[in-house]
Amino acid sequence: MPVEEIGRLRTIAIVGQGGTGKTQLAEAMLFTAGAITRIGRPEDGTAAMVTEPEETTRQISITSSFHHLNWKRTEVIIADTPGYSAFLPDSFATMQAVDAVVFVASGGGDLKVEAEKLFARVKAAELPRLVFVSRLDKERISFDAALGDLEKTLDAKPVALTLPLGSELNFNGVIDVLAMKALTYGDTSGKPREESLTGELKTRADEARTKLCEAVAETDDALLEKYLEQGELDEEELRAALRAAVMAGKLTPVFCGSGVKNIGIGPLLDAVAALLPAPNERPAWKGAGPSNGTPIERPADPAAPFSAFVFKTVIDPFAGKLSIFRVVSGTAHSDANVLNSTRSSKERFGQLLRLEGKKQSPGGTAIAGEIVAVAKLKDTTTGDTLCDEKAPITYPAPEKPLPVISFAIRPKTRADEEKASQALARLVEEDPSLETHRDPQTHEIILSGTGQMHIEVTVEKLKRKFNVEVELTAPKVPYKETIKGRAEAQGKYKRQSGGRGQYGDCWLRIEPLPRGGGFEFVDQIVGGAIPRQYIPSVEKGVRNTLAEGFQAGYPMVDIKVTVYDGSYHEVDSSDMAFQIAASMGLKNALEKARPVLLEPIMAIEVSCPDECMGDVIGDLNSRRGRVLGMEAKGGVQVIKALVPMSEILKYAPDLRSITSGRGAFEQRFSHYDEVPAPIAEKVIKEAREAKEAGGQGAHAAGH
Repeated sequence: MPVEEIGRLRTIAIVGQGGTGKTQLAEAMLFTAGAITRIGRPEDGTAAMVTEPEETTRQISITSSFHHLNWKRTEVIIADTPGYSAFLPDSFATMQAVDAVVFVASGGGDLKVEAEKLFARVKAAELPRLVFVSRLDKERISFDAALGDLEKTLDAKPVALTLPLGSELNFNGVIDVLAMKALTYGDTSGKPREESLTGELKTRADEARTKLCEAVAETDDALLEKYLEQGELDEEELRAALRAAVMAGKLTPVFCGSGVKNIGIGPLLDAVAALLPAPNERPAWKGAGPSNGTPIERPADPAAPFSAFVFKTVIDPFAGKLSIFRVVSGTAHSDANVLNSTRSSKERFGQLLRLEGKKQSPGGTAIAGEIVAVAKLKDTTTGDTLCDEKAPITYPAPEKPLPVISFAIRPKTRADEEKASQALARLVEEDPSLETHRDPQTHEIILSGTGQMHIEVTVEKLKRKFNVEVELTAPKVPYKETIKGRAEAQGKYKRQSGGRGQYGDCWLRIEPLPRGGGFEFVDQIVGGAIPRQYIPSVEKGVRNTLAEGFQAGYPMVDIKVTVYDGSYHEVDSSDMAFQIAASMGLKNALEKARPVLLEPIMAIEVSCPDECMGDVIGDLNSRRGRVLGMEAKGGVQVIKALVPMSEILKYAPDLRSITSGRGAFEQRFSHYDEVPAPIAEKVIKEAREAKEAGGQGAHAAGH
């Protein structure tokens, strides 16, 4: 759009918990404004904003999608965001790139933790917001219940700007409280019949108008004084003060309607244009000089130096990588040379692309506040800053969410195995809330994410985008072994078979190191009992044996091994003979040194409502967890505990069940600790049975 038109630009995200009809609302807004020619349906994949086949299969939004419309000379860029917990990191990233939100609420009395998290993030980011109560044509949906949820649970300070006409199947229009008119809809064209208010409708509208005037007056002392004196506010004052209150986050206007029936969309679009801010009405973005870290601010001024924030990446196996960014300041041009200040590399734009759901259209320029994309940047990834080389700035990258669930993935064929690592790396680039690594001990490829559905969708994408098929299994627990006692033993290897024989002899002392001490090898040979050239052979034999484990085939750690005596043969001694002797000596010593099994312990932080705290703590205790403490934080209880990894491999669905979906947790590795004897016996037995069965060796034993 022309540079001088920034005041007529709105960049908004549609947010809310899953199942509230966000995508259908976006579809209705686009249709009502004439940006698309028919209202599609998300459930059959015909909606413009459904961009991934997995979204149609699962009937949910998985990734944010973007489009734009023009309403009464205002250009509106819309982001439709996911609402299910596993995909909220994508919504949070998109919210960084917009100036305001339309929060979609359902009046079904089923407010979920996702809604609380999203609304808390909206408030923390100080984003002006409108609320749309959707699906009023469905059964058991109540506008008043939605207002109650907004006020009590979300602390939103709601004011109704439209009221429903009829309910459930008979819902056919809205009362516009600002215009004081009834709008009834006979079809899905989005064009209502306007009627004056009489009787009960007039009474309802007057009550809502009074509440609106009171709420607006209370946001400004001078206005409140005038309202108390005169008992009313004139139209111009009311609208100006309402906009100021919305911009300051003091009030949340609430609208109602139906995306499916296309009811109530016009008043919502009017409010987007009239009440929400243009990019240049929002605070300047804060960044830093990439070389010296000096704080820098960039206002949304099309004439300022160019800078942009890459908040999303889309990988297409055919079209390549699409980098989606918010132009923060200045103007972006196709074919421009820019600096990636995050990576200190230069990039060249190809054609700028305007996003239109599944499609893109070419655009020559984009001004501050616009969201556009460019294909095939060589070094750029999510979280990077692009800017004018002569005016460098770096914006802070979003905080990476910690994964809460991990699976081992097993490629189905050798061909899949070869392609899997590269394909996973591409998907991690597209979705930073995924993590993947190969466990050095179990040799499994581990895929971690924000929930089981997140992992399952990733597996579906692997097959669809890269033709890689994998199976999911619970990851093996990377147990380790160590010793608790000190012991000494001889290892003597002597073999004679026609010709040159084999001879190696060493005495080893083993003792435990503090937890985390690793491995220490000490040479105390004196007088040439073992020649110097064979000392590394002794150490190699020790290391190889420790790696193979003693009780259950898991690597041994936190052990000090000292070689202090031995003997050799001038002809028969060799590198291999001393490796074998060292292995024999170490095994003999380990028998006497009280070997034990170690397990990884995870530090976990569980957030849950007060009423669930007892159940959560009880469950953690049943998992051999040790609760370290609790603290209240932002209306929830945060429980800190240490829990064995083996006990929380599938904790995410269990916590969801215990807390009715209102709990969340983060975990990270803390340390290794001794496994209690009864459990250790079971793990060792399983490991030995697996080894005897000839499966994957000792590592096949998970727990």
